[in-house]
Amino acid sequence: MKKFIGIVQFLTRMPINMDIGFIEDFHESTRYFPLVGLILGIIYYVIGYIGEMCFNNNFIVATLILVGTAMLTGGLHLDGLGDTFDGLYSYRDKERILEIMKDSRVGTNALLSVVFVLLLKLGFLMELLNQNKLWVVIIMPVIARTMQVLSCYHGKTPRAHGMGNIFIGKVSNTSLGIALSTTIVITLGVLWLFESFSLNVVIETTVLIGIVIVILKLFERSVYRKIDGITGDVLGCICELTELGVCIAMYFL
Repeated sequence: MKKFIGIVQFLTRMPINMDIGFIEDFHESTRYFPLVGLILGIIYYVIGYIGEMCFNNNFIVATLILVGTAMLTGGLHLDGLGDTFDGLYSYRDKERILEIMKDSRVGTNALLSVVFVLLLKLGFLMELLNQNKLWVVIIMPVIARTMQVLSCYHGKTPRAHGMGNIFIGKVSNTSLGIALSTTIVITLGVLWLFESFSLNVVIETTVLIGIVIVILKLFERSVYRKIDGITGDVLGCICELTELGVCIAMYFL
């Protein structure tokens, strides 16, 4: 229970005032990443549901959901997205890229990447609302955080110190299995609750999400080519890109 509470405190800004002390094997909390995503997803759904009751405007509802995602995570992953694009696409050597990623100043690439990702999310969320697929916001953060676990599994970091080092390369087979199983159960459960649950729907969903994962793994490989590993910022970037990818994939479902 301490690990679960600890990872909720670590990944979100939810007001859980509990001192859990030092946890030696905190890296094992990666098995709970999908559950943290589920908590966030349910809150996003509630925000969207209330928004739909109060406003007859999908632009406003989608905007409220995006505001909720930023507030509940403290913009942690958006910061990682910006830092990653600032560094990777500065076209410098490895050491300089890592320096740029640590720099707190916001560069042009960071600003553009955050703006473009948020605009694309807004657009696809509006279309999903038009299709009565508000339920997608439940599985969106679940799958995104599972992608983080996949990236950490057998991953390596180019830095001796960093926030991501807590998890990168330290995900056990057991934690990975639990995270993947939890994600599958949650996704199937949401489909069963909100969609006409059929073999075709399951297959289509699996294929679409699989395409998203493959594309993100190719992106991850490009990161390795540039800096010989991944960092906490890259994990945040992967989370944001996965959420966008899930929205795009479910648009075609």
